[in-house]
Amino acid sequence: MKLSSRGRARGPPPPVRNPFVHRLRLGALQRAKVAFMTLTLFPIRLFFAVSMMLVAWFFAFIALLGYNEKELEKPRSWWRKAVHCLLKALMRTMWLAGGFHWVTVKGRQASPTEAAILTVAPHSSYFDAISVTMTMASIVMKAESKDIPVWGTLIKYCRPVFVSRSDQDSRRKTVEEIKRRAQSGKWPQIIIFPEGTCTNRSCLITFKPGAFIPGVPVQPVVLRYPNKLDTITWTWQGPGAMEILWLTLCQFHNSVEIEFLPVYIPSEEERKNPSLYANNVRRVMAEALRVPVTDYTFEDCCLALAEGQLRLPSNTCLLEFAKLVRSLGLKPEKLEKDLEKYSESAKKMKGARVSLKEFAAYLEVPISDILENMFALFDENEEGIIDLREFVISLSVVCRPSKTLETIQLAFKMYQSENGTIVEDNLACILKTAMGVSELNVANLFRAIDEWEKGTITFDDFFRFTEMYPDFAEEYLYPDQTGVESKEETELIPQTSHSSPGALFQSCLDSD
Repeated sequence: MKLSSRGRARGPPPPVRNPFVHRLRLGALQRAKVAFMTLTLFPIRLFFAVSMMLVAWFFAFIALLGYNEKELEKPRSWWRKAVHCLLKALMRTMWLAGGFHWVTVKGRQASPTEAAILTVAPHSSYFDAISVTMTMASIVMKAESKDIPVWGTLIKYCRPVFVSRSDQDSRRKTVEEIKRRAQSGKWPQIIIFPEGTCTNRSCLITFKPGAFIPGVPVQPVVLRYPNKLDTITWTWQGPGAMEILWLTLCQFHNSVEIEFLPVYIPSEEERKNPSLYANNVRRVMAEALRVPVTDYTFEDCCLALAEGQLRLPSNTCLLEFAKLVRSLGLKPEKLEKDLEKYSESAKKMKGARVSLKEFAAYLEVPISDILENMFALFDENEEGIIDLREFVISLSVVCRPSKTLETIQLAFKMYQSENGTIVEDNLACILKTAMGVSELNVANLFRAIDEWEKGTITFDDFFRFTEMYPDFAEEYLYPDQTGVESKEETELIPQTSHSSPGALFQSCLDSD
């Protein structure tokens, strides 16, 4: 499975890099610098940064005493204005202690009456909080975050819009609250990270519409971290939160740029269509950043990180496939129910290939550029025909990414002979399609499963093998990715970092 040249000719190619993966490589000199800084400057910086946060927490706590919902809308008293200025200075000192010696600011921040909402992108790290502390604007955050010790008090001081997970109407209420604040003119500006999750800044993924539903002017704000070594980026696959903090504090200097773009005033059409409004603002921000846009979403992030015995490699085509499925208007929930029907139809074909016209009839959709691009993903040899079994396997992965064995079992049913067995070529096709790659060597894996050397295996053989060796993929399918040492560099192994303690910061910054 790959994106053929025919597919590339018909539409824009997917981003070269998976936006949800960040691999950090340290050369020998950089490793030596980190080791030196760990023993010298790191503990000093950490002490001062924590000290500044605790002092800021104390003043924020004092400023919040006696505050109620009505008073939050009133202008601050003179002493609270003084505390406000002091808090901004303390937070700036905290970042200074962390090596952010100066923050480059370009453009002019609009007043709340000009733009009540600031849309910030790309969202790539908890260090994006620099933009929040520089402006002391409100943010949209999960209600649970207000209970985080120290940090929760600082967030409450910014008068955030809380989103409750337990309230089914939370999304609607959040939008109504954002709209109310934006139109009242009495509240501070609201900062929203419309991507809704962290990426590696290689592109701008789909913006969530929450910031654009009110239909009021917004000011786009772009962030850049022009550092030689990128220790800032904190994606869902990559170094964990504590590792990012440690490596960043071990740099002599960390650069960050905040650019305020001109206020974007929506047209009447954009006010009626929040998705159009969001896409147009994203395009403006992408041009300023000189990066491409992609229709990947937070849901694609979940696909890339789904827990199962087959993890998707960073160069998988399945993210592109998932995007095309959505673009066709096909709903994963409905498709999952139809998987058996699709697989039965594909099984009856017995490997016979179908044309684009037959593929459209199979899906019951008209031929379009989107369908042609999807067809091209499976047309590796550009012959104008594809194997429907590969499509069904990919669809199963997208619809139920964490149910690896169910997808493999479905694939076995489509490929197996009358006696329920498959050969090595069949296993190669099944696994490379399930992983979204064009080449995959399964010879060693097949021999390990086929212990009696029959030349064929059944799903029961495969299942027993995975029960005995649950990490079989690491050893047999991508063993070259397990080592980290090289003569020139060290690769920090990607890990699922959302379960780390630093995920608390993530909940504070992600828009709902």
